[in-house]
Amino acid sequence: MSFYQLTKDRYSLRKFSDKPVEETVLNQILETGRTAPSAKNLQPHRIVVIQSPEALTALRGLTRNAFNAPVVLLLCGVPAEGWVNPFNQRNSTEMDVSIVTTQIMLQATELGLGTTWACWFDTEAVKSLLDLPAGWEPYVLLPLGYPAEDAKPSGQHELRKPLSETVIHK
Repeated sequence: MSFYQLTKDRYSLRKFSDKPVEETVLNQILETGRTAPSAKNLQPHRIVVIQSPEALTALRGLTRNAFNAPVVLLLCGVPAEGWVNPFNQRNSTEMDVSIVTTQIMLQATELGLGTTWACWFDTEAVKSLLDLPAGWEPYVLLPLGYPAEDAKPSGQHELRKPLSETVIHK
């Protein structure tokens, strides 16, 4: 499959099968995230793999965005380790975590799994629940698993603005 086709085929999966994610598959997905570029290669990202029944149940008590996935990845960043742009003082950590997240999503899709990028959750409650180390900031919950037989993209999946609305040429 071409990369372009992979990006078109990926969609936000909200209905997962009961099939467990094999450790070798999960490790390949995590390794792909590890290879993601970051500003000055500082790699300020951190990932929490949530897969025990107890942790998943507790997480689902905090957010509906864990869905019924057998694994949820919490993608965090350590802003103190991120690069700061000297021109505008913007910290790169959230952007770097986003790059890792995107690579993980695309690798999962290539391997036949699905994900959903979710950032609608109480970060302080998640920090407390998972007892995150000091300095770790949660940015993305990424439910991960195989699609249920009747899973399908939302009706909005194909809606994309034309390039004329998102690109300018100078």
